[in-house]
Amino acid sequence: MTAPTRVTEVRRNSSIPSLGLRGSVSGILAARRNQLDFIQHATTQGDIVRMRLGGIPMILINHPDYFQHVLVDAHANYDKDNFLYRAVETVFRGGLVSNPGGESWHARRRMMQPSFKRGSTVDFTAGMTELTDDLLRRWAGRSDQGAVVDVSADIGNLSLQIVLRSLFGVAAGAEVKAFERNFLELNTIVGNFFRMPFPPLSRRPRLRALIQEMDDFVDRLIRARRSGTEERRDLFGALLDATHGDDGTGFTQQELLGEILSTIVSGYETSSHSIAWVFYRLARHPDIQSRVQKEVDEVLQGQPPTFDSLAKLPYTRMVIDETLRLHTPAWQTMRRALRDDEIDGYRIPRGSSVYLNFLTYHRHPEFWPDPERFDPERFTPENVAKRPRNVYQPFGSGPRHCIGKYFALTEIHLITAMLAQSFTVSVPAGQPPVGFKPLVTLHPRGGIHLHLTPR
Repeated sequence: MTAPTRVTEVRRNSSIPSLGLRGSVSGILAARRNQLDFIQHATTQGDIVRMRLGGIPMILINHPDYFQHVLVDAHANYDKDNFLYRAVETVFRGGLVSNPGGESWHARRRMMQPSFKRGSTVDFTAGMTELTDDLLRRWAGRSDQGAVVDVSADIGNLSLQIVLRSLFGVAAGAEVKAFERNFLELNTIVGNFFRMPFPPLSRRPRLRALIQEMDDFVDRLIRARRSGTEERRDLFGALLDATHGDDGTGFTQQELLGEILSTIVSGYETSSHSIAWVFYRLARHPDIQSRVQKEVDEVLQGQPPTFDSLAKLPYTRMVIDETLRLHTPAWQTMRRALRDDEIDGYRIPRGSSVYLNFLTYHRHPEFWPDPERFDPERFTPENVAKRPRNVYQPFGSGPRHCIGKYFALTEIHLITAMLAQSFTVSVPAGQPPVGFKPLVTLHPRGGIHLHLTPR
């Protein structure tokens, strides 16, 4: 889709409409009351709006043409040196996720890309299946069958085990749960930066302590690998062997810690929430769950799924896509304009922070009729072809799209299929709908708790 030339000419160099919350105090208060409602309200004022979020001036965009421009067509003019990524820089320290851009980012992307190609993902599926089967067996062997299960916690632990085993060749031990708890607390502190842009003095010692504990966890992984005699060609080895600069020096210890921590967190955190939301949607829609079970039974015939068999489960994939539309874990991103630019005739001054929110974007009523309704049929090939390109992008788009996209989709698809083989999930009686907890990533508020009935 391209904006009409006539409209663009009229708007050329026009000022972007303002949300009306000019004062930083009013913006902070509105976002602190309900960040999601605040952003949703902003999108009702237009597809491009000036606003303040956490007191920081931003330009919100919410249209496929605008996303295409910033993330793809003019991506070289937009980097990540902005408030959102500076907020997580204390944790990721220049890792691939938060790296502003330039040659440093390109070099790291090239180095890490082989571990996320199709061939590598195929190799990882056996381990994913084995670890998932372990969890399903534990669920089936529970002595309190019929009790409500904290699906979020168990799936989070499973996803972390999958990342550690697949990308780092590490068998997860007792430390994993402590790592998860530390990250959840850290995520809450950092996630509050949007509502309170600078962490209160009372929280800063705890923030530093959490980062140190997570660094210690990663450092133990590094020392264990370096002390081993087996040479492994995996992402961990590539990071440890990485060199940069003319003098051939490797990463500093802090850079290495940041990159590994960034990869572990990115690899498990978004996937675990996506899987939990898929389970929740199946529980809330028994008819859709029955159709998934029927497809899985007919295709797999009781056998574990393989990478190739996932392509024969298209309806299951449609359910996943619709879940990612409504529950996009990586729910927001931001870019900084390096030079003056123009979007649909509106002037984007150099240095502007451009805010993109995938949660509201995936609910744009022009492209998603009845946007809150859960409907996997939106993702039939025919319906996908009717929509503009880039209107659906749970993993982003352009050169900085999520490097782990295919790894994550394979993991989610495989685990969903194995769940459908083994259990029917249902919502406990009287449980209210699960809402969102907007942190750095989008969490289910209070977690996902479901009944699991063995099939």
